[in-house]
Amino acid sequence: MPRLTTEPTTPIEKRDRVADLPHRPRVLLGKMGLDGHDRGVKLIARAMRDSGIHVIYSGLWQTPRSLAISARDEDADVLACSMMSNSHLVLVPRLIAECGKVGRPDMVINVGGIIPVEDVQTLLDAGIHQVYHTGTSVQEIIAGVREVTRPHGDLSTEHTVARLGRSISLVHAGSRPAKGPRRRPAQVVGLTGSPGAGKSTLVAAMAAIAVGAGEKLAVVAFDPMSPITNGALLGDRLRVDFKSVDENVYYRSLAIVGENYQTLPQIITLIGGAGFDKLIIETVGAGQNDVAIREYVDRTAVVVVPGMGDSVQMEKAGILEIADLFVVNKADFPQESKLVRELKDVAGPRPIYETIATQGKGIVELWDGLFE
Repeated sequence: MPRLTTEPTTPIEKRDRVADLPHRPRVLLGKMGLDGHDRGVKLIARAMRDSGIHVIYSGLWQTPRSLAISARDEDADVLACSMMSNSHLVLVPRLIAECGKVGRPDMVINVGGIIPVEDVQTLLDAGIHQVYHTGTSVQEIIAGVREVTRPHGDLSTEHTVARLGRSISLVHAGSRPAKGPRRRPAQVVGLTGSPGAGKSTLVAAMAAIAVGAGEKLAVVAFDPMSPITNGALLGDRLRVDFKSVDENVYYRSLAIVGENYQTLPQIITLIGGAGFDKLIIETVGAGQNDVAIREYVDRTAVVVVPGMGDSVQMEKAGILEIADLFVVNKADFPQESKLVRELKDVAGPRPIYETIATQGKGIVELWDGLFE
């Protein structure tokens, strides 16, 4: 009997399928052009995560340039994109060209979607590594990722940001010390708070404000690593519109276990050495005891939202104590004024900023407060 379209897709068994490779594969997934359907790519992302792969999802409606920038900054082992509307013969060559322009002409690119058989060789001749058709199994896709994951070496490019991406990979994997200039950025701020508080959306809104003001910004966003497979789904960057901010924002996604920030000091100085003076560190969704980030940054902002708990919860020791300033996000939600009143009792002289990140409200004030 055929399966109904409303039935969930059979999940892949959670098992580390890449532990024997030189490093955890990093795969950037993107939907290029007018492709507005993401259920399939999300299923693939989960299957990869459940196989031990670190998956970066860049979101819908990407351009060739935005995907190239993302793959370079994330130092992806493979850039995997799909598209619809019969646009592959136009967009794919542009994607290859953009990878070269941003310093990664060596980027491995795989293409998926409804690709006519007669066009496959044209794409391969253009420089695409692999073309996947609809119906390709998850096991085949994972095998393709394994095939292209090679030990990290020094890049031949002289592009500063491309080299920064590789240096961060080397440091975070503990492979070996990275080469390149080192200095601490002038301002390093930490953004922390509970899951769902809107940290990534706040960062995206501040990135737009920064670029609009002629600033450059670097962001390091941490997400949790699976305790079962060591895989990770890194989806924070999809909030940022790289079609607008272009190369003025360097955004790097990293997976950690718990609060293991041992590689962060080196990463911070590498980012400063690459010319960035403003850096935001976005933590994993934090609980009451997740306070380690304050040891690495100059200022810490704690993001809270209406409904987080009563005044007794506010008084508990932990994450609220480490804040240099507070952000009440989703300020249009019910109980917001009650939250602010209770927070003022805890905050004392520390400032409180009220924001609606999805609407851009309060973001300029928050930016000025973080980087005063």
